[in-house]
Amino acid sequence: MGEGTARAEKVSRLDDGGKRGVVIVATQDGGAGERSSAKEGGGGSYQELARIIERLHRRFLDVIRVELSRRGTDDISPTQLMMLFSIGQDEISVRDLIERGHYLGSNASYNLKHLVENGYVDRSASPRDRRAARLRLSPKGHELCNAMASVEQEYIRVLARTEEDAKDLEATYRVLKRLERAWTGIIHYNDAGMG
Repeated sequence: MGEGTARAEKVSRLDDGGKRGVVIVATQDGGAGERSSAKEGGGGSYQELARIIERLHRRFLDVIRVELSRRGTDDISPTQLMMLFSIGQDEISVRDLIERGHYLGSNASYNLKHLVENGYVDRSASPRDRRAARLRLSPKGHELCNAMASVEQEYIRVLARTEEDAKDLEATYRVLKRLERAWTGIIHYNDAGMG
């Protein structure tokens, strides 16, 4: 490859757990490039990225659990609260809820039943199809979502104390959305849209 030509190189590397992963190293000059792991601050393996996302999701649910506990709210789980946020201000079908939140059918049904029984969600028959249910937040559901949204704003202020922090957070969001689109493309169309 000539001067200024970009290339990518796969480098096999052991992670902290002794598992082998692949680090993709891109270089502009055709040289060896810097090979650094995610731990060292460079590009991490694809699998490590997925593991980080999974850990972040679990930590986020833990943060919600702590906030629910601080409020003295013990009749709803973090996952169920996320379902309330997925419903939002809309009146939606169960199918829409499952698609919006990427929930599994049986888990969604169990959690939805719990939310209805505890007064967070109002469930009614669809006027067009009596077999289909329509969902909307009850006043209790709205109150909890509003309270948790206020807490979320506090956490955003802590994460983005400076303009640089805010830009980093925004860039992270864009990268994660791009990754979500790529993975969705792979699932639905067998195409990551990266080429």
